[in-house]
Amino acid sequence: MNGKKSIGLIAAIEIDAVFEHYGKYTELPAPVGFKLFRVEKENCDLFVLRTGMGVIAASAGVQYLATAYGVSAIVNFGVVGGLTQDMRKHKVCVVQRVVHYKYDCSEFMDLAVGQVDGHSSIYLPTDEKLLDAAIASAPDLIPVTCCSGDKFIGTAEEKSFLHERFGGDICDMESAGIVLTCEINGIPCLLLKAVSDGLADGAAGFYAELKAASLMSLGVADEIIDKIL
Repeated sequence: MNGKKSIGLIAAIEIDAVFEHYGKYTELPAPVGFKLFRVEKENCDLFVLRTGMGVIAASAGVQYLATAYGVSAIVNFGVVGGLTQDMRKHKVCVVQRVVHYKYDCSEFMDLAVGQVDGHSSIYLPTDEKLLDAAIASAPDLIPVTCCSGDKFIGTAEEKSFLHERFGGDICDMESAGIVLTCEINGIPCLLLKAVSDGLADGAAGFYAELKAASLMSLGVADEIIDKIL
């Protein structure tokens, strides 16, 4: 290596934004199902991993970057669904806490729905220092609760349920895996998201706004990486 810090940058499917935003990158060997690229920045090397969708893929991606490249932090950018009227298209958020709402051991353990074994709450916090530093460097960022599970949430009814049941502001399919695997490895994580589909939008809205929201999310993430990592 070259002595610079190594930062992991994880995207589920939004890798085209990386190509457009950075322009210069090197593809590296990666396990089957992943795509890995190295972006050399002045202050650090970014190891950008396209994991594919879902909690398991995101978790495996974090572990791969931790084991193979010893990254000192994980940054996740990407697009999400908005669960309230306030969370409109392209609004950029920083995730303060995550609910793994598909995790349910309540029938045989004294745990609430969404409460991961070994945790005292349904809410999984992201790294407080990185969160505070990100908000200080970009005051327009909105701290949010993300409902994360292996299901695309496309209807207003489903989105409203997640907001009312779990207090979520946004939803995605990766954040729970990222936060839990970073916790296991003792690696701080920062999750920066842009809303692609609002409360009344479904898959059509997601696809229509995917490119613009991805670029917006990555642009904010890149600025913050330069300032605080």
